[in-house]
Amino acid sequence: MSTEEVRLNVEKALDEIRPFLQSDGGDISLMSIEENDTLVKVKLQGACVGCSVNQMTLKSGVEMTIKKYVPQIEHVINID
Repeated sequence: MSTEEVRLNVEKALDEIRPFLQSDGGDISLMSIEENDTLVKVKLQGACVGCSVNQMTLKSGVEMTIKKYVPQIEHVINID
């Protein structure tokens, strides 16, 4: 999978997640894909910032969905 395909598939995954975050007043943006396309950096926005469940959301929802689209991704981290 090329770097461009990885980026497109990560964006597809975020498009799948975004409505759930937006329904809670939040959102998510892709910041970068690094380390030979194994690390995704995202930024949680709106109500998701500082939310006590955002780490759980990130791990269970976001990371799981991204890995469904791009199995080679090893880590998804939120940057402030």
